Amino acid sequence: MGLHIDNLTAGYAGQTVVSDLTFAVPAGRIVALIGLNGAGKSTTLKQVIGLKRPLAGSLTLDEFSLEENPAAYKNELAYIPEQPVLYDELTLDEHLHLVLAAHKQDDAAHWARVEELLALFRLTGKGHWLPVHFSKGMRQKVMLVSAFALDTKLLVIDEPFLGLDVLAQKQLIDLMKERAAAGTAVLLTTHLLSQASAYVDDFALLEEGRLSFFGSAEALASSHHLSESDLDALFS
Repeated sequence: MGLHIDNLTAGYAGQTVVSDLTFAVPAGRIVALIGLNGAGKSTTLKQVIGLKRPLAGSLTLDEFSLEENPAAYKNELAYIPEQPVLYDELTLDEHLHLVLAAHKQDDAAHWARVEELLALFRLTGKGHWLPVHFSKGMRQKVMLVSAFALDTKLLVIDEPFLGLDVLAQKQLIDLMKERAAAGTAVLLTTHLLSQASAYVDDFALLEEGRLSFFGSAEALASSHHLSESDLDALFS
């Protein structure tokens, strides 16, 4: 079970960006989608979260097909975008209630989880704040709390470390590992490959819109005659 991408072809304005893409993010695994800018990572993520329709191929999350049952599919995923998306007129607490309610999880048990996450990211007592008072890092932390408070089958995280301090980065890694250990499938993009080698199970390397490699950090490094600690040199 988990996310399955089968023969996905996608693009925009009549241009194909991703071609015949097939790989899986099994339940309990962390997969990093990597590649140079323009390789097709953002296009792939837009397909996975259901923001764009594929030109060909299919996406399924557990038993739910995105094409046949989009509402059920999307209800089983949480998404953290590269740039935080907040409503100017909603307070922090209102944002969190909105996200939980959208997934029919706005109850005492989930709100207790919210309180734990707010404390973890040092946002306790700021529930009445509007986004105008948040720094970029705080905005990103709101996105993290919103996603990790949910019980979903899939977490999709786009460049999760942008704007986060070192402590928050470590806490995020711990949260991803915790959720994977509990059976959640985690798909993320990152350019910090050496760091990712410590917690990512598999890497999916895109080159010019096609999957050129899928496997462990060790195998990825070996295929490019690098050590795991030098994986950041992959795109240099």
